[in-house]
Amino acid sequence: MKTLLIIDDSPFIAMEIKNIVSKCGYEVVGHSRNGEDGITKYEQLKPDYVTIDIIMPGIDGIETAQKIREIDRDAKIVMLSSLCDDETMKELQAADLKYIVEKPIDSERLMEVLESV
Repeated sequence: MKTLLIIDDSPFIAMEIKNIVSKCGYEVVGHSRNGEDGITKYEQLKPDYVTIDIIMPGIDGIETAQKIREIDRDAKIVMLSSLCDDETMKELQAADLKYIVEKPIDSERLMEVLESV
């Protein structure tokens, strides 16, 4: 079974992601509400995939993803955001984060992106 760590400050979004991926054979092994905790859990749990919200308290999702990539350069990361403006897209591109799902989350889109990472 594929494992997933969710890093998102919204418990509602985390539950939504869990419901979507659980139906498709993924096991959610953890949820973090901020980047610092997410990085620690990534190191401990070593999930197959991680979803990261871009806008969070403390370090943002882009910095969180970069720190996870320092730990594991092959980390399979999907970024989530309701803010997909040009500036954000440039930051994601500069950080080599090319898998993005916009909020509100479309279940088919999320699974399509996870399967393509």
